[in-house]
This record gives sequence, structure tokens and C-alpha cells, in this order.
Amino acid sequence: MTDLSNLAFFITPSHPCSYIKDKQATTLFADPKAGYTQQVYAQLSYAGFRRSGEYLYKPHCQSCQACIPARLPIAQFNPSKRQRRICRKNEDLTVSKVTAVFDEEHYQLYAKYIEARHQDGDMYPPTEEQYKSFLICDWSNTFFLEFRLEGKLIAVAVTDPLGDALSAVYSFYDTDYASRSLGVYAVLSQIAVTRKENQSYLYLGYWISENEKMSYKKEYQPLEILRDNEWRTLIDP
Repeated sequence: MTDLSNLAFFITPSHPCSYIKDKQATTLFADPKAGYTQQVYAQLSYAGFRRSGEYLYKPHCQSCQACIPARLPIAQFNPSKRQRRICRKNEDLTVSKVTAVFDEEHYQLYAKYIEARHQDGDMYPPTEEQYKSFLICDWSNTFFLEFRLEGKLIAVAVTDPLGDALSAVYSFYDTDYASRSLGVYAVLSQIAVTRKENQSYLYLGYWISENEKMSYKKEYQPLEILRDNEWRTLIDP
């Protein structure tokens, strides 16, 4: 285990919360100049941090604890009836694991997704620079899962290795195929890869009950959440 005692952390000034309307937030960043490694990334993920581009961060708000780190213990996961239906619906897709480098095809799909689903967010309007700074990372062994229908790219799941786990960083898809529930299928595919690679957990980011776009994580059971520096099963979400 890497010694993190000398790693510096920085807190941002108060800024508008990206997840809950009309709330202010502060964010804690690990010092990027320290030189992140996969081991540091894994340990900080265990402590509730997430990756955005080259940076590792977690919410650090004094008056709000709504952003709760969540992960799924792979050995205990059994898909629901709805999740099994979604898998069957997407059996005709080809899923491939590819290196996480900038690709125009990926970016065009990302831009279309942001335009359709997130015009109210801080990722709008999409640009190549914003895409790269959000998803591409030189020090991480990030990979993309590509989902293709008869050769056409319709979804991408950005995924990071974390020692004994994988992290679901972000997914985007062609909203013309919304009936396929591609966001759910992306997570189910990441679960399948995590299991195939004999990893113990899939980190899902922050479970936020007040945000519909972030509360979906409770659909993957048994979900574990980080409370008081201890991972515990979420009861009666």
C-alpha cells in the first residue's frame, strides 16, 4: 500500500453545485503535481475520490452530505428482471474493449449525447478540448467499451482499472436508440468485464438521492456506500 501521508490536498472556493439545484459546493482535490499512480488512484477511490480528466477529487461540502460514494460487490450481484430484459434486447450489439485515446467518432457521439441530454449542465456546450480534459488521462490505464450495432458506434463506457476493482467513469450513447436503455446496458457490461477480470468491485461514482440522474445507482444491488469512512450495504434506499 502506498503511503499517502505526504500527499497534499486543496479545497476549491464555494461554487454552484453540479448535482443539486440552488446549492453551493466545495471540492477537495488531491495534488496533481505529486504524480498520481494506479496505486494512489486505487487508494483514493476506496476513500471516495473520483477521476475527472487528470485530476482526482471528491465533494467536500460543510453543510451537505448528499454525494455518497457507491460501489457494487461483483460476487453478490444478481441482475433484476428488468436488467436481464435489457441484456436480451442488446444481444445484437458488439462490445469491444479499446484504448482510451481521442477518436473523432467517439467525440461526435459524445457531443450528440451532451446536446440531447445535458444542455443544462456544465459540460455544455461540448468541445473537443472539454471532452479531452474530462475523459482522457495520461497516467491512468483507462479503456473504453465500444458498443456497435452492425458496425455503427452507438455507445461508449469510459472505464478505469483500480487494482481489485474497476471504476465506471462515464457513459454516453446515441439518444436515437433510447429504447435500448444503453446507459443501463453499459453498466451491466462493465459489471461483466469486472467479473471476467476477477475484480471484486465496480465503483459507480456518487449516489445522490435528490438527483434523478445520479440516484439510478440504487438499481444495482447490493449497493455499498461509504459512510463514516466505512463501506456498508445500502439498506432500504
